[in-house]
Amino acid sequence: MAQPQRSALFNENDIRPENLMTEQEKHMLADIDFILQFKDQYVAVACPACGSTKSHTAFNKYSLDYKDCSDCGTLYINPRPSPEHLEQFYKQSKNYEYWNTHIFPASSELRRERIFKPRVQKVKEICADLGIKPQTLVEVGAGFGLFCDEVQKDGFAANVVAVEPTPSLAETCRGRGLNVMESTIEKATFAPESVDVLCSFEVIEHLFNPGAFIEQCSRFIKPGGLVILSNPNGKGFDVVVSPQHSGTVDVEHLNYFNPASMELLFNRYGFDVINVETPGKLDADIVRNMFLQGNLKKQDNPFLHQILVENWDACGDSFQAFLANNKLSSHMWTVARKK
Repeated sequence: MAQPQRSALFNENDIRPENLMTEQEKHMLADIDFILQFKDQYVAVACPACGSTKSHTAFNKYSLDYKDCSDCGTLYINPRPSPEHLEQFYKQSKNYEYWNTHIFPASSELRRERIFKPRVQKVKEICADLGIKPQTLVEVGAGFGLFCDEVQKDGFAANVVAVEPTPSLAETCRGRGLNVMESTIEKATFAPESVDVLCSFEVIEHLFNPGAFIEQCSRFIKPGGLVILSNPNGKGFDVVVSPQHSGTVDVEHLNYFNPASMELLFNRYGFDVINVETPGKLDADIVRNMFLQGNLKKQDNPFLHQILVENWDACGDSFQAFLANNKLSSHMWTVARKK
């Protein structure tokens, strides 16, 4: 019997065009050099999820120690840059500027169709299932502005606010006609309990103090309102298989929660976690590319090579579905409701 052909909607190259990523790596290395100059001033922290001080070094990358919490399994950089140095980092970032001017424009329409429109639909479905009809929806870390733009076009929420601290990205959001607050959430000026839904995609992993972020969100959100986050899963496939070659593990991602520790974090600040899932689509493709690019060898893991290279057309879709269905994807969503 003929094997079914793999028919993924998109792959890693679609959203990270290979012809642009070589130049992007140069800017990323410049950013790494910038933040490492402050290494002698880095700050020691406890586990960002549960507050435990018990950990061991899981690995070292970019001259940084990535710790594994002994109590909840959260992976995190410790010690880490101070909030002041992080603020400087994002304001001067060559890498973010390059993404904003080259990579996002080159892939923006595919991202809109394959990522952001489905993301808006997913948020709408979550709100409908929970009986939330948002008057005010805030996105923290709006980036290129595509999510807020789609929410605004849809009319799903009457008042849409894009919170974005990086100047060039904030300007891009304004260019889309969005209501922009050029600020971190910690310095945002929303009235208490004025927000129905706060979304934040791929942001919490960048923060010096994720607990302070969740606590601040709680001040702004109405009782019964929602926080909807996406972020890397520290127990996700590419992170576990090869953190040294995983793009998920980089110098600016300070926190790598997992499904269990994400719930611990939200519970500490007055939220009930409604759902945690890992609906990723690219994990198998990312690790397959590690093999194809020579970063992983067949002898490193012959079983994964068999699935992801030798039997890709037959196994790729089902293996990716297995990862997503068992909370093993490196892309994680959390829905939490303020008590």
